[in-house]
Amino acid sequence: MIDNEIKQDGTDVSVYTKQKRKPGKLIKFFKEIKRDRYLYLLALPGIIYFFIFKYVPMYGITIAFKDFSPFVGFTESPWVGLKHFTRLFTGSDFLMLLRNTLAISFLNLLFFFPLPIILSILLNELRNQFYKRTVQSLVYLPHFLSWVIIASLTFMLLGKSSGIINHFIQSMGFEAFDFLTNPDIFWFLLTGQSVWKEAGWGTIIFLAAIAGVNTELYEAAKIDGANRFRQIWHVTLPAIRNVIIILLILRLGDVMEVGFEQVFLMYNGAVSEVAEVFDTYVYRVGIQQGQFSYSTAVGLFKSFVGLVLVVMANRMAKKFGEEGIY
Repeated sequence: MIDNEIKQDGTDVSVYTKQKRKPGKLIKFFKEIKRDRYLYLLALPGIIYFFIFKYVPMYGITIAFKDFSPFVGFTESPWVGLKHFTRLFTGSDFLMLLRNTLAISFLNLLFFFPLPIILSILLNELRNQFYKRTVQSLVYLPHFLSWVIIASLTFMLLGKSSGIINHFIQSMGFEAFDFLTNPDIFWFLLTGQSVWKEAGWGTIIFLAAIAGVNTELYEAAKIDGANRFRQIWHVTLPAIRNVIIILLILRLGDVMEVGFEQVFLMYNGAVSEVAEVFDTYVYRVGIQQGQFSYSTAVGLFKSFVGLVLVVMANRMAKKFGEEGIY
């Protein structure tokens, strides 16, 4: 009745209708929360964790633009603008750090990223369930070993004086090869460690995606005369393409993260020119030398590059008709 009177007066009814519908939407929102209250309650610890340990500490980023001193605190430290970023980009170490970090990330992207996909497809092709589960358990196992153990095993295998492999090489009449202090193979050594440790664990997501592929597609491909390789190429890979692209986008976001613990444990003076990355640089400059503002600026630069790469990769995925991550 009120709506009709307003219309007869010639006034705009859209504002009144919008205001009248707000309470309904609000009630609907609270009803949805009440209906799914147990799901929200289940998610509450994760929300609290991310808020306390991820969002609240972001206030500390401000020290990248200050000359921070622990004695005066965050608020009283003087602002210096982009001083620390200028020091980073004009410093003699920047190009070396960027080269080493990108080189290790590129090798991981080239060799480590595709391997879980290939391994998942091979495991999916196994028909003997006992053998399949045994292989899965064996390739999962290295993931649960710490990098300290991985580094220790590497020293035991590749050490020049006491390494098992060098003992074998010497028993064949050749000279021992210097694996651990050779800068020419250091990046490949790190990549090999990452592949051995994490490739098996990475198959979990891809195996789950493959398990969701409609079996009728394989039957149709068989009728059309497709062999196992053709079924993988035309059915399996297209079916898990979205998962591959999403994980690739997320992987690009970590392109500046090469793993501090792994590099730090394998670091030695002979390979310092190829082993120094942003992660170890932040530790050395920020923790050991106490340059907190400068090391925060370095870390902020890493995060910014990762964010830009994720956004660009996601837009490219959307442009080519893929789902992306948002």
